[in-house]
Amino acid sequence: MAVMVLNVTWQVFSRYVLGDPSSFTDELARYSMIWLGLLGAAYVSGQQGHLAIDVLVEKIKGKNLFYLQLFIHGMVIFFGAVIMVGGGSNLVYISQLLQQKSATLQVPLSWVYVMVPFSGILVVLLGFIFLSLSISRELGNRKVLQL
Repeated sequence: MAVMVLNVTWQVFSRYVLGDPSSFTDELARYSMIWLGLLGAAYVSGQQGHLAIDVLVEKIKGKNLFYLQLFIHGMVIFFGAVIMVGGGSNLVYISQLLQQKSATLQVPLSWVYVMVPFSGILVVLLGFIFLSLSISRELGNRKVLQL
């Protein structure tokens, strides 16, 4: 976030005060926004604040709530693994294979895109943590018969 603020501040200063806008700031702002958004998505997933429709969660109780939570955590893990890690890794691989570079900064686009699978890995790990917590909480609620 600090990089974005400094970058945009420099863009405004160079454009309006110096009269010669910096050429790299637009691209750097775009790429830092991508990184911030993806890391923010992983963070929000860790806070369990991701977009949710909780009409069912509020109405369901007991064992069905446990199964619904398993389904929700499973879908988050599926999305993180298949779309973010799988698709993001493919995007990084293709951009590296084609040796794509950004127009102004001339950095490999695979460096920019690597945040997609990285954030996906974080989402998947956090999903497994919440899944295991749900399961352990459900097992803790049951009374275990001792012989």
